[in-house]
Amino acid sequence: MNCSKCIQMFDYYSDNIFTWCTNCGNYGIFSAVKRALVAEEIDPKDALLCFDIGCNGNGSDKISGYRFHGLHGRVLPFAAGASLANRKIKVIAFGGDGGTLSEGINHLVHSVRSNYDFTFILHNNENYGLTTGQASLTTRKGKPMNAAPDGVVVEPMNVMEFILGLKPSFAARAFSGDVKHMTEIIRAGIKHRGFSFIEILQNCTTYNAETPHEWYQERVYDISKLKGYNKADLESAKEVSKDLEENIATGVLYEDEDSVDFYSRLANRKGTQTELVDEVKNYEIGNFLSRFN
Repeated sequence: MNCSKCIQMFDYYSDNIFTWCTNCGNYGIFSAVKRALVAEEIDPKDALLCFDIGCNGNGSDKISGYRFHGLHGRVLPFAAGASLANRKIKVIAFGGDGGTLSEGINHLVHSVRSNYDFTFILHNNENYGLTTGQASLTTRKGKPMNAAPDGVVVEPMNVMEFILGLKPSFAARAFSGDVKHMTEIIRAGIKHRGFSFIEILQNCTTYNAETPHEWYQERVYDISKLKGYNKADLESAKEVSKDLEENIATGVLYEDEDSVDFYSRLANRKGTQTELVDEVKNYEIGNFLSRFN
């Protein structure tokens, strides 16, 4: 490989010890993220990893590089702003199904519709794991949870159906037990120009016994193995995304390879060579303030 400094897994190493539960799906997800960054030869100084509150956020200090740990459900607007400010860095954001689909769902909608140029990884373990197992929008109906001891009484949200209804430019799904496949999906998301939505179905060993690792392992399949599947066909993506019980489609379900991201559509930035972050400077506002004296 011809490079002055080949990026290695060790470059993303942190001395901090993981505190997730034994066999949590987050271990596989973090491994895939690091592998994807290394495979794409992205130096830690050239990446910004943005974490929401939740079990995913407990990994924010377990990986080297520039990291931001935000407020519950609010990581997406921060990541959008960072990606607009400096397009030379790769922005990857992480959030759980709890915060993202409750108080953060408005940010998710606008991120998809605006097509900001960054990758978002949704950790879907079908509950609020960090706060000891309350039901989220993806918790299955009838399942007893903390604060719902008699069982959840509403139907769960199919996240991918929701996203595809917003006409995204990139929508993918993965399983936390398949690190190799996750790595390739995350790499595809990083390379996509626009908002890359990646839902990762993961087991929660402590609070969600309904869908353990083995349950997913027996049901997921790679959509690329489906003969004749066209990832550019939005209606086909909607159809294969429906089944969350028997045959669960994973892979890049939909991608618009001609996607134009939000920044590239801004007429006032046409021909501008500098990044927004380069244009930040101090302004003398004394004359302006004197009008109010």
